[in-house]
Amino acid sequence: MKKLILIILFAGIVTTVSAQQLQTSSFYDMQGVIHNPSMAGSNGSMVGATYRSQWSGISGGPKTATVFGSFDMPKLDIGIGGYLYSDKTGPTSRTGVQASFAKHIPTANGGRFSLGIEAKGMQYALDRGKLSQTLGSDPALGTADNKFKFDAGFGISYTGKKLQLGVSVAQLIQSKLDFYTGNLNAGQEARLYRHYYAHGSYKWQADVNTSITPNFLAIYLPNAPLEFQGGVKVEHNELFWWGVAYRAHQSFILSAGVNPSKKFTIGYSFDIYNTPISVFDAGSNAHEILLRYNIFK
Repeated sequence: MKKLILIILFAGIVTTVSAQQLQTSSFYDMQGVIHNPSMAGSNGSMVGATYRSQWSGISGGPKTATVFGSFDMPKLDIGIGGYLYSDKTGPTSRTGVQASFAKHIPTANGGRFSLGIEAKGMQYALDRGKLSQTLGSDPALGTADNKFKFDAGFGISYTGKKLQLGVSVAQLIQSKLDFYTGNLNAGQEARLYRHYYAHGSYKWQADVNTSITPNFLAIYLPNAPLEFQGGVKVEHNELFWWGVAYRAHQSFILSAGVNPSKKFTIGYSFDIYNTPISVFDAGSNAHEILLRYNIFK
């Protein structure tokens, strides 16, 4: 079983199968620029970190650590942001940095329309020792242990008092990974595939103490199934919150958090997978922890 998992994980990097290459998060809506550079500064200024462990009962399951920041400069109508991340899955790992710049355009109703660009630097690495145990001398192992690549992205969004909507595209350049140097046609080359995102939320004030925020995230890669996540977040007295969500054909998400102060947030999420394997198979669930500090409320 472990050998089979290693082969599957490796195939996601070096074959033509268009699987999601960029990390996501159950707390994507609380991290500013993780999926859309135009969100830099849109929700105020913040710094934070997350740690996510998936398939927790399986050796080599994905583990992702992220440090992020997003800063609003209202006098200039701009925002800047970025993040550092380390994403490891079995014999593969990705380490990278992203920087975002956004131009905010105030609207008549008190909202802001934003345009954003991003630049990314990523190092993809393979543990050839782990792979050779399963694949032997297979030429697909290539001749290099790691590759450093640059790429870019673009996004637009609208942020109002209640409504927030955005679309973006990442990995526009689609840089080649070049792990394997044999004769491959364009459709067989491993590369960074474009990721298209759409996201939105609406904050409804149920009463003086309680707000309810439905939200959604859609991720599309050419030649791959559309990934969709929808949920709702309920916040009480700006002191604590809880949420439920469903990632289509994959998992249910339960989350909760507390604001010990108006500026500091602690959150935890638990993903219950139902495919490709269920929570009853070797503990195939996910845990994620969020720490965030709002510099300006």
